[in-house]
Amino acid sequence: MLRRNFLSLLPAAAAAAQSRRPNVVVILADDLGWHDVSYHGSEIRTPNIDRLGAQGVRFERAYSFPLCSPTRSGLMTGRSPMRLGTGYTVIRPWSDYGIPVTERFLPQPFRDAGYQTAITGKWHLGHAYRKFLPNARGFDLAYGHLNGALDYFTHEREGGLDWNRNGKSRREKGYTTFLLGDEACRFVKQRDKSRPFFLYVPFNAPHAPLQAPTEFLEQYAHIADPKRRSYAAMTAAMDHMVGRILATLDDEKVARDTLVLFFSDNGGPVRQGATNTPLRGAKGSCFEGGIRVPAAMRFPGRLPAGAVSQQVMTMMDYFPTLTAAAGVPTGPHQPFDGMNLWPAITSGKPVARGEIFFSVQSGANDQYAMLTPEWKLVRTAPRDGQPRNLLFRIAEDPNETTDLSGQNPRVVAALAGKIEQWRKLHPRDGVRDTGQPAGWKAPPLWAEAAREG
Repeated sequence: MLRRNFLSLLPAAAAAAQSRRPNVVVILADDLGWHDVSYHGSEIRTPNIDRLGAQGVRFERAYSFPLCSPTRSGLMTGRSPMRLGTGYTVIRPWSDYGIPVTERFLPQPFRDAGYQTAITGKWHLGHAYRKFLPNARGFDLAYGHLNGALDYFTHEREGGLDWNRNGKSRREKGYTTFLLGDEACRFVKQRDKSRPFFLYVPFNAPHAPLQAPTEFLEQYAHIADPKRRSYAAMTAAMDHMVGRILATLDDEKVARDTLVLFFSDNGGPVRQGATNTPLRGAKGSCFEGGIRVPAAMRFPGRLPAGAVSQQVMTMMDYFPTLTAAAGVPTGPHQPFDGMNLWPAITSGKPVARGEIFFSVQSGANDQYAMLTPEWKLVRTAPRDGQPRNLLFRIAEDPNETTDLSGQNPRVVAALAGKIEQWRKLHPRDGVRDTGQPAGWKAPPLWAEAAREG
């Protein structure tokens, strides 16, 4: 009898332990430049992103990859985009490629631990087969679009509707940024309140096409450059929805029980109105302006308010770090290339990182970078010529103004050799930008076009 009573308490005890686990919200901006948040001095007003930094920890050495799909693949797996097949470019609309199903995705350990999981936003990790879609990778609710960019008002990509809920296309009116934020708020409000939740909100803003609501364009009418004006309005609209999500956490009285992470998937595209001042380079390059991004993390009572961290961290670190922060077992997974930085973040004592690599295909060149505690090598490799190397002491020269390669040939040779070894991780079927195939046409409904297999 005593044994039966004891056993009958186990589910309740497990549920109680589960309910004490924190909620986790990951908000990802798309193409947000280093200088495009007001806490970095921008004329764009981002009070809600600023609020996350003021109420938590602001990271000044957070790194993403130079493009969308690579960063998202690293975030979801904790592994290098190079070994995932996305080390050079994004998954194009005509590509059948997707992140291999042997990879464990970030929401899966949370769901295994009893969390409710949702994505409201941009996927960009494979759309050709249903096995690559969000509902097959750990998300209970998936709302948004599958490709990298779409019309903000018609929700079309290449003439086909790319807007769905749980793999079924939906025709809805509204500006995508507002729809995604509203859905995130709805998920929080309508959740099962007896269980924690993992919410991923990858906005497609301020990625091109440059389309903004009139009321936000009017706020930036003083900006003469039309691209900058639209980009600013799109960023402000996204920040507004970040505020709506934070307000919902407050209204639901779960803000103190929720870890919120915000960052950008790459640096800003300067030709589309972004700025990365004073960093060198832009989206699509391995210079700091292409990979160093605004980032902040808030967890009331667990992280100090207003802290500014110089911890070097990458999108690959978030999987092991967030699961550690939530006390969620990672479960069986491929070896991480990222590391658990939760102890370093909570202690405020940065830890030295090992070697970190970056890459991107840019026209006729492949560009790489390797970061060590002392050095950064940027290596541009033309397909019809000799590689060009630039060497920087990045901690002292974050704007990459002084090339030290001539004075340190042995350092250059050593780092270049490691880059050459690292790039061999790219699988033979990995993504390369070879252009749109002749005769290719988009499906009328992107979600329904995903095949079995």
